[in-house]
Amino acid sequence: MKHDLPTPADVAAVKDYLMNLQDRICSALEAADGQSRFVEDSWQRPGGGGGRSRIIEDGGLLEKGGVGFSHVFGDGMPPSATAHRPELAGRHFQAMGVSLVMHPENPFVPTSHANVRFFIAEKEGADPVWWFGGGFDLTPYYANDADCVHWHRVARDACAPFGDDVYPRYKKWCDEYFYLKHRNEARGIGGLFFDDLNEWGFERCFEFQRAIGDAYLEAYLPIIERRRAAAFNAQQKAFQEYRRGRYVEFNLVYDRGTLFGLQTGGRTESILMSLPPKVRWGYNWQPEADSPEALLAEQYLTPRDWLAQAD
Repeated sequence: MKHDLPTPADVAAVKDYLMNLQDRICSALEAADGQSRFVEDSWQRPGGGGGRSRIIEDGGLLEKGGVGFSHVFGDGMPPSATAHRPELAGRHFQAMGVSLVMHPENPFVPTSHANVRFFIAEKEGADPVWWFGGGFDLTPYYANDADCVHWHRVARDACAPFGDDVYPRYKKWCDEYFYLKHRNEARGIGGLFFDDLNEWGFERCFEFQRAIGDAYLEAYLPIIERRRAAAFNAQQKAFQEYRRGRYVEFNLVYDRGTLFGLQTGGRTESILMSLPPKVRWGYNWQPEADSPEALLAEQYLTPRDWLAQAD
């Protein structure tokens, strides 16, 4: 009886998509900013591979933003990877992806993050080990229901062609992943997070990655346009910078991509490009009771079903 062989991983096709995605996102965000442009910094990794980091700063909309593409490879995996995936030991690996973070000037425009990535590890005489990962999430400072519902509706619609269980599963994973255990609070209002995705075969998994990567602008640009003209004062800006501190804490303590990049000898400047330009920590600072600042933690930084009553 003849059996169809699985579709081999098309590494070149993934790389072409990711580089094109970086181009499209940068073009759209430059148009939205209207004042500044991304500056590209191409780099090479001593251990193999490289990338192109694009940074925008001091714009009409974006105080700082980064959209990075990287494609790195090597013969040794870090202990953090082989500890829970021992089959990766002794394999040649390739890791590629697009990762971005946008930090708007206006505290009424949320910070956004997106990432889509692909990993493959190979050795002679064995089947390759590969998977996709990624997602997108939103970190508001002065949140409102309309933006949260829109963000999650786009996430749900991107997942819908792949099964009714996909959005709830990856929404829950996002809520659990972007969580600061030492603060006992979520980083933001979530979105999607997935990793180790290979269960559908290469073509279907790659199609899903493209759906998620392409959905980011659809999710973020309408929120930008609704909030960018809102007036703000020094107190609201200070609160944004205080909450950005939580963003930094998560990226440096928990984020898998940051840890993988640093442990595999990645380019530190590109790995840390996601950090905001101005941050503050106030010792034991708490917002005033019943204030808009207190509302963020009380109503928005606890995972909830944003679509339960929206439709």
